[in-house]
Amino acid sequence: MKIEVFAVLKDYFDKEFQLESSAKNITELKQQLVLQNPEAANVLELCRFAVHDEFVNSDFTLNPNDNITIIPPSSGG
Repeated sequence: MKIEVFAVLKDYFDKEFQLESSAKNITELKQQLVLQNPEAANVLELCRFAVHDEFVNSDFTLNPNDNITIIPPSSGG
């Protein structure tokens, strides 16, 4: 699957990367990403996940060819 991250997540992962994953859903994917980079755990818990540009819940079923976007919370003024 192709993963794209933004903002603070670029401190932990490449902006875009391919991931060979057996994750069945977003929860399992998040766990795999934490194993890959434990320092990102707190940020990943607060992120929204989108598959093919549509926000999804943590139980969303993943496929190997999915394009996943991970968006951390943001603030502004």
